Amino acid sequence: MKKDVMLFIQGRQSYGEQEPETIELTTEGTMEFRNGVWDIAYQESALTGLEGVTTTFRVEPGKVILTREGALNSQMVFQEGVEHDSLYQMPFGALLLTVKATSVFFDIVPDGGTIDLSYNINIENAEAGVIDYHLDIRAK
Repeated sequence: MKKDVMLFIQGRQSYGEQEPETIELTTEGTMEFRNGVWDIAYQESALTGLEGVTTTFRVEPGKVILTREGALNSQMVFQEGVEHDSLYQMPFGALLLTVKATSVFFDIVPDGGTIDLSYNINIENAEAGVIDYHLDIRAK
């Protein structure tokens, strides 16, 4: 059964010697448990620069899959210590992304939960930094 939730998202990107960039977003979304898997989804907005995109976190045993569909399409798999390649498809072309999760933590229950991801990202085989992602999910 799909449930309405509030999502509190914080992302921090670190690139070499530069000051880390932090973004925070509070938005409405949904969560659903089906076949042993949690799906947490929300609509991106102009604030994130991804208007027209649906973002879904699929939480499975041992991994989290981040899927974006709409104005751009991508799927990133976060599995601790394992590199995963994916295409980041935009209207003007595609980029090859490689993510390697250094930490994957989640604790999801019917009333909400938490997802924490830390990962290294390469874009077109060039190191692009380290990203820490924190998602709080709360039932409405």
